[in-house]
Amino acid sequence: MAQVLIIDDDELMCNMLSGLVLKKGHEAICAFSLEDGLEHASRRDFDIVFLDVMLPDGNGLEAIPTFRSLPSSPEIIIITGSGDPDGAELAINQGAWDYIEKTSSFSQMALPLTRALQYREEKRAHKQPVALKLGGIVGTSPLMQACLDLLAQAADSDVNVLMTGATGTGKELFARAIHLNSSRAAKNFVVVDCTTLPENLVESALFGYEKGAFTGADKATSGLIAQAHGGTVFLDEVGELPESMQKAFLRVLQERSFRPIGGKREIESDFRLVAATNRDLEKMVRQGRFRQDLFFRLRSLVINLPSLKERNGDIADLALHHTARLCKRQGLAPKGFSPEFLQALSAYGWPGNVRELVNTLDTALAVAHREPTLFPQHLPLYLRAKLARDSVRRKPANINRGDGKVSQGRELLPLDEVRKTVLAKVEKIYLQDLLRQVSGNIQAASQISGLSRTRLYSLLKHYGISPSLADKQAPNPPDAVIQHRLSPA
Repeated sequence: MAQVLIIDDDELMCNMLSGLVLKKGHEAICAFSLEDGLEHASRRDFDIVFLDVMLPDGNGLEAIPTFRSLPSSPEIIIITGSGDPDGAELAINQGAWDYIEKTSSFSQMALPLTRALQYREEKRAHKQPVALKLGGIVGTSPLMQACLDLLAQAADSDVNVLMTGATGTGKELFARAIHLNSSRAAKNFVVVDCTTLPENLVESALFGYEKGAFTGADKATSGLIAQAHGGTVFLDEVGELPESMQKAFLRVLQERSFRPIGGKREIESDFRLVAATNRDLEKMVRQGRFRQDLFFRLRSLVINLPSLKERNGDIADLALHHTARLCKRQGLAPKGFSPEFLQALSAYGWPGNVRELVNTLDTALAVAHREPTLFPQHLPLYLRAKLARDSVRRKPANINRGDGKVSQGRELLPLDEVRKTVLAKVEKIYLQDLLRQVSGNIQAASQISGLSRTRLYSLLKHYGISPSLADKQAPNPPDAVIQHRLSPA
């Protein structure tokens, strides 16, 4: 019997899903807020979580990594009253099993539950404990745990891997870890940095050449592809691979053989490919700057490494790990951290990601040298100045009254925000009046307003209006609301 958690502030939807789960022979527990759902999930293991998007205390899509990082790693089925293509894409990218609309039929809601449970059953039956060699990868945040799960999958197969992410997120570190944990670990790990290869030398660097193939070729030289036989090729910044070489490399991927420059026969190379890029390859394909067929070959398994800002909870562990490593390398005694030092590290945005953090720690150690404790004063000046600037809240501007005197004005909101606030209040009053007029009849309200039933329900939920309670909610006149909102304090 599976354990299913349903998180939705709509009691009718919770009851319907509970009935579905019970009918399938499983146990269901309902929670009506994100906080309540997380509390249930922290106390017991669940196999499936039905998760609403718009909850009173948060967005369900943003909570997917948190639920997925729990010990039971439940499958997440997103349920939403108003489907959104961007939301659906985000849900799948965050690790959700499925994304379904509440207007779906009973069978359409039951099928993802059945398939997700079947998947878990088969996965549990064949799962073996994996002790990964991380080689310097540090982090326990939900996003990093998801990446490590993919790393384990990649290491257990020979499938091509494409790693995406901003500069400094650790793509080469992950590539090495995939190699070290694979069956090819005893063979070469060959790095091909596409940003440093001159276009006229790419072919000779990758495929090698025979003696006399061109002027200066005084002896036969093996290329990087041949050196990777039995091992792994890491194609770093593959988005920089010259267009003239993309077709040639595609053939090598397909055939696992190549011909050195000046050679008369094909040479085979049994290599595994891991590629990385900080560029949007899909966009480059649309622009005609990257071959679509090569892109499809590269992205058999994709690992998208998060920025350091997205995994802020890992900063303290990263700082401890790299400080200890740097101290050992520089022959320094281990350093302690003041609480303010760690607070400063956590408050900074780290546009250069882990690479910038490591360089910053290196600078701090150079400044502190033999001092046993690191303080914010040891950090680079630009970083401290940025934190100081961000910590000062902007004060209301002084207003010139026209008589030469300056008075302190109250802080004004942007006009768009004022408009949205006023519109929201007027919309709520309209919906209350509408429901009173039709005595809560949703079909009649839909006809009068010109709104679909789904859109009407979505607005009622957004404004916290219940059809049965509409006659008890006293309205405020729209003009009074606007006058009160816009009148000076």
